[in-house]
Amino acid sequence: MAPKKISARELIGQVFDADSFVSWDTVPIDVSPDPKYRAELDAAAVKSGTDESVITGTATLGGRRVAVIACEFAFLAGSIGVAASERIVTAIERATAEGLPLLASPTSGGTRMQEGTLAFVQMVKIAAAIAAHKAAHLPYLVYLRNPTTGGVFASWGSLGHVTIAEPGALVGFLGPRVYEALYGEKFPEGVQTSENLYRNGVIDGVASTTQLRDLVERALHVLVDPADPLDTSTDPVAEQDVPDVPAWQSVMISRRADRPGIRELVRHATSTRVPLSGTGQGEVDSTVLLSLARFQGQPCVLFGQDRAGQSALNTMGPAALREARRGMRMAAELRLPLVLVIDTLGAALSKEAEERGLAPEIARCISDLVTLRTPTVSVLLGQGTGGGALALLPADRVLAAQNGWLAPLPPEGASAIVHRDTSHAPQMAAAQGIRARDLLRDGVVDGVIPERPDAALEPVEFSRRVGAAIARELVALGGMSGDDRIAARVARYRTLGLPAS
Repeated sequence: MAPKKISARELIGQVFDADSFVSWDTVPIDVSPDPKYRAELDAAAVKSGTDESVITGTATLGGRRVAVIACEFAFLAGSIGVAASERIVTAIERATAEGLPLLASPTSGGTRMQEGTLAFVQMVKIAAAIAAHKAAHLPYLVYLRNPTTGGVFASWGSLGHVTIAEPGALVGFLGPRVYEALYGEKFPEGVQTSENLYRNGVIDGVASTTQLRDLVERALHVLVDPADPLDTSTDPVAEQDVPDVPAWQSVMISRRADRPGIRELVRHATSTRVPLSGTGQGEVDSTVLLSLARFQGQPCVLFGQDRAGQSALNTMGPAALREARRGMRMAAELRLPLVLVIDTLGAALSKEAEERGLAPEIARCISDLVTLRTPTVSVLLGQGTGGGALALLPADRVLAAQNGWLAPLPPEGASAIVHRDTSHAPQMAAAQGIRARDLLRDGVVDGVIPERPDAALEPVEFSRRVGAAIARELVALGGMSGDDRIAARVARYRTLGLPAS
């Protein structure tokens, strides 16, 4: 059963600080309606208590000013015509000019049919204003209410940095009533629901309005609030004296089922996190994790490979890398640092992965990461096998856990190529220089995070040590310009492996 429709003012009252909303609205522009349409507008105003299908203004959340755009479904099904569009765009432009984060909450049947094509093309104007807001490096958050369909969902409803939907909401491109009228059959059940879109990586989550307040407040804490001061008197990273243990021993330790991964890192080393999901384009991969987060008060976009979601039959595919690139775009748009966690037993080897462009996605990840203007930190947390690991490697600072390792293939695969068997895997691991100690010597990583002596034996302490190392690097990188960061990255890999001059 569809949820009860929430009015625009109810939404604002439930999400924002009490009595903090200040309207930005003026009298709607005159669209010269004919008498029938004029009567419909007047009746809609009486029914809804609003003068158009959208209200705009500013409110505070935890004391932070936020621009607000909220549709009112009781006004002609929340449909967007020329007057509503002008109100929305004016509000977006004001939010951009005042440097405010923006929360938009559509609930709409789409374009207003009484105004025809002129109303339809308004979606371009709204989308352009949103693009300019994001180009100004300002957050754009979206909360989809029941229902959100048509041109609204296909424009400003789908452009959020973070997109959440109301539980049980009807969300889709073509409304089910229109579909049935056009095709003579009902639209398949369960497709156009917020929960289904979340499962399929179209939106980031599903939350009630009471949950939304906490979620938006946490998101703004990462996106808007300044970084906290950091105590840098202790250094959790070793730049020398890394224990000289056999490479194969590190490989075996990294494969322990109880070794802490990115989920433990998030649980024990972040003070704030807002989980995101999927590419936003209908793909989701269970082998990776994307989140907004703070490490010891340092905000970032966090993306990493999730050992808990991987198995021999479920390895990272092209969607995981497209999700990584979403994280890179978000970091660039919001001017946030990007933290990457490498912990993969290898990318998918399958017909589907090949046909969906696994290799090109690895290439695009590397290219995007090398040229990203925002600070970047990569952490080799455990296994680092093949192109899936390389795709997340080229950051400003690269750290490795003491038993992390990086190789073009798992040692067994290298052994199969060189020796025609897998029994020489320990020798290949030693010969290829894959362990953290060797990577530090060769300049592939900048520091090694100690394990005492195995992260699986101290999961909480190890995770906190990793978080402290990340925070320290983010602070150190904050003073560099984007041009300097890119130049240093390129120079690093340009000379890697060459004889010292």
